[in-house]
Amino acid sequence: AARLLVVLGAITGLIVVTGFLARWLMRFLRRRELDAGVVGAFVTIGRYALVALGSLVIVQSAGIDLSALTVLVGALGVGIGFGLQNVASNFVSGLIILLERPVKVGDRIEVGDLTGTVRHIGARATTIVTNDEIAIIVPNSEFIASRVTNWSYTGHTVRFAIPVGVSYDSDVEAVRQLLLDVAAAHRGVASKPAPDVIFLGFGESSLDFELRVWTSEYIQVPKIFASELNFAIWHAFRERGIEIPYPQRDVHVRSLP
Repeated sequence: AARLLVVLGAITGLIVVTGFLARWLMRFLRRRELDAGVVGAFVTIGRYALVALGSLVIVQSAGIDLSALTVLVGALGVGIGFGLQNVASNFVSGLIILLERPVKVGDRIEVGDLTGTVRHIGARATTIVTNDEIAIIVPNSEFIASRVTNWSYTGHTVRFAIPVGVSYDSDVEAVRQLLLDVAAAHRGVASKPAPDVIFLGFGESSLDFELRVWTSEYIQVPKIFASELNFAIWHAFRERGIEIPYPQRDVHVRSLP
């Protein structure tokens, strides 16, 4: 019993020490301006590997025969295996995320009805912070079993499409140039790739256009970005006399004899 207590104390001390080392190493690597996702993956995997190997060395150094625990572990595994299915699933999913890195710390993602920025990836769950600064803890298995939209996977520049409808009496070339001028005047719109305007087609009551712009500054606040562009488009159209039409319907009233 005394030997077992010593082993448990040593393992607890190992976990505490690795925790301090992980935090110190995280700060050290971030000062080197390394990618936050790489740093987080490296430190997390290294921490769990060190605890596992260290625990194995401590147990063996104490002279405890691990083969004698095989039967006990097997019996316990049958009893608690069902209860730990979710824990094991989330743990394995966390390792997949850290190794394959489909989602990284700092990425802007959408999973289910949740949109936010990844702040921390742990062994069991991932912390996502919304624009309201609310931290949401999401089990790692959600990222493996569900569809995830990662706005930052291929880089930190994202394209937005702003739909616009104008009257059939409008000069389409003037509309196109005006939309490009609005995009060029907004400080958040990237110059490369350049903004462009697509003439989508002829709607029931409007000519339908789409302003396509790229940004790296407004990824965290997409609704604000779209709102600012819509405000600018509205004011620009009002100044130039370009009408944004209401839906129109022709109603025919027939009197019955």
